[in-house]
Amino acid sequence: MTLFYRALLLPKRLLLLLPLTLLSLAAAAQGQLVQYRTAKNQLDQGHYDVAMKQLQPLAQPVNHFAQAADAGYLYAVAATRQGQWAEAEQMLNLIRHEYPTYAALNEVLYLQGQVSFEQGDYDNALRTLGQLPAEQYAALRESLQANYLGKLKDRATWQRLRQRYPNSKLVGRLYADFLRGSGPLADADRQQLDALITQFKLDRSQYAPAPAAPKALPRKSTYNIGVLLPFELQDNTWQTQRKNQFVTDLYAGLRLAQDSLQRAGHPVQLFAYDTGADTLTLKSVLALPELAGMDMLIGPVYKSGARLLARYAQEHQIACINPLSQDGDLVLDNVYHYLYMPSAATQGRLAAQFAASAFGTGRPAVLLREDAKDDNDFAQAYQVAYQEAGGKILESRTLRPDDAASLAAAFAGLDLASVSHVVVASDHRKAGPATFAALQAVPAATRPALLAPGAWLDNPSLDPGQLGGPTVYYYHPKYFDNQRPGYRRFRQLYLAKQNLPPSVFASQGFELLLFFGNALQQFGPAFQSGLATLPPLPGAVFEGLAYPGTAHDNQVVPMVKLSNLELQLVR
Repeated sequence: MTLFYRALLLPKRLLLLLPLTLLSLAAAAQGQLVQYRTAKNQLDQGHYDVAMKQLQPLAQPVNHFAQAADAGYLYAVAATRQGQWAEAEQMLNLIRHEYPTYAALNEVLYLQGQVSFEQGDYDNALRTLGQLPAEQYAALRESLQANYLGKLKDRATWQRLRQRYPNSKLVGRLYADFLRGSGPLADADRQQLDALITQFKLDRSQYAPAPAAPKALPRKSTYNIGVLLPFELQDNTWQTQRKNQFVTDLYAGLRLAQDSLQRAGHPVQLFAYDTGADTLTLKSVLALPELAGMDMLIGPVYKSGARLLARYAQEHQIACINPLSQDGDLVLDNVYHYLYMPSAATQGRLAAQFAASAFGTGRPAVLLREDAKDDNDFAQAYQVAYQEAGGKILESRTLRPDDAASLAAAFAGLDLASVSHVVVASDHRKAGPATFAALQAVPAATRPALLAPGAWLDNPSLDPGQLGGPTVYYYHPKYFDNQRPGYRRFRQLYLAKQNLPPSVFASQGFELLLFFGNALQQFGPAFQSGLATLPPLPGAVFEGLAYPGTAHDNQVVPMVKLSNLELQLVR
């Protein structure tokens, strides 16, 4: 029997009240919708307590709110922002039980995994995250798991997880990392570590016992520094000379710093070695007996050679500085190896901390990266650090800038108006134009901020109007103020020597030797422990250098923006 005919059978008195009841229900539904929208605004503004009080009744099934599941999810988000993990978990359980067909159930599972981790319930976290579809959530899930499991220090919990997830490579690798960082290993732990390395095909060299701290060495009146660079002096063709101009510039900067140290009463002697473009030549240089007597080594510039020299430095206990690489893996577990540059991972971590402060964490971010080692390292570190700050990554996508279809797909379907900022980890010349084109399609009032590499500032395909947008920022490890007295003095000296203005490679060579040459004078050849205690120091050319604690790459990464055609340091 239809509702209409049932109504006709009602007593006339009740039949007269029926329109009033329907009006009341409509008014109540409208009131709920207004309350929901108000609560969302309170959440966006960071008024989490107020938002929770308004959302909690809307999420209850008894109140029949059409968007009850959405209200419950937002309640849980607000609770996590305040560290109220038990309240968040209770609401997430309600959603899963009462609204099993909720369209955003995967987001609920992901958040519940984080909540379980925060409460130390690692089993439930892994079990919940395991229900997420792999094709969509594999990278996000692994990043979240790595973030929390990487902090786990309880041996009993690790052993329980290892038993319950014996085939999980992530659990196995992170457990191996835990064992490696636990100090001297007992025989049983060493056997476990060996089994993990074998089962998951881990790099055994990464799990070798940590070397002893460098021993103090006597101070000297002057220090000998070996410079190992691919000068390729045997090939005098103009093509090779042009290709190697950056090497020549780097060495010219080193020589100028040597002069400056000499004038300051801190003399160093440079001994240049041509490593060629292949590892065979480098190996022949490393076989020279005189090299083992150096107080410090600088070079090389190619990754295969960098690994060889790092191993040599460790075996001979000589500090080695890589002048150009941003690969943080090169300096893992090697107290004798340093990067002059910030690693890509350090850049990602510090960029995320800046973004959380500058853009807030109330709305999510979009993270795009080129599929290359440094860019992937940056993106992974960015995501972990931004989530640790309370933020959320709406989408994390890989792009291939040389492929027009890949570039288009990277921005396809993104709700850019709903995010706080977009991060692009690629200095490819085609990445910038594609990004600005996508952002231009968003109305200015809702257009997200952009955080991009400083290399974009030198891209001729981008005009100053784009680069200097009001919400466009750059992470720029090579930033320097060309009006700073230190730089102007350096430029004057370089022009007098070379009759050319200094390139960025010449500037890097100068800064590198000036900093580490002074470290030699202050602390001697075993300067590692002394360097770890120094505060960030301003550079003569660049913004600064810092190697605190166990850091072996520079921890200073300037954040800048372009305003009135001038770069401004914002952090």
